[in-house]
Amino acid sequence: MFLDFAFNVKSLSETLPVMGKGMLGIFTVTGVIILSMYALEKLTNGKNEV
Repeated sequence: MFLDFAFNVKSLSETLPVMGKGMLGIFTVTGVIILSMYALEKLTNGKNEV
């Protein structure tokens, strides 16, 4: 089986904005999770109750 891998600039220019939005979404969600964890730690005064 022969696969033809070609670099298609038009396809890249169409998909790059979509990939950028996806990566921005991933970083945004990660930031929200980190900030929520920080806020929860501050609200509980960092107490470690086991």
